[in-house]
Amino acid sequence: MEANIPEVIRTVPLQYYIFFATALFSIGVVGVLTRRNAIIIFMCIELMLNAVNVLLTAFSAYRSDPNGQVFVFFIMAVAAAEVAVGLGIIVMIYRNFQTTDVNLLSRLKW
Repeated sequence: MEANIPEVIRTVPLQYYIFFATALFSIGVVGVLTRRNAIIIFMCIELMLNAVNVLLTAFSAYRSDPNGQVFVFFIMAVAAAEVAVGLGIIVMIYRNFQTTDVNLLSRLKW
């Protein structure tokens, strides 16, 4: 099984991918919890999705199993749809309120 692992994966230990993905995901979580700008929050959510994609791709290549890369493809398709819908909502909120501050969105309540 060792012979089927690509050369890049053999030279970079799996732990490096895990640490990198953990750092990306942590930055995304901190950004979602601390920022008030809707666009920044949206980018942090995409950063967390990319961290999951990095892990799935690394594990898939490490195990020489293409199933993880198939999941990455579907996650990217869902993320593209999320971007289209999310940015449309953000643009409409900006048109109505002239801001993307999520704290001011409490005006949307009944």
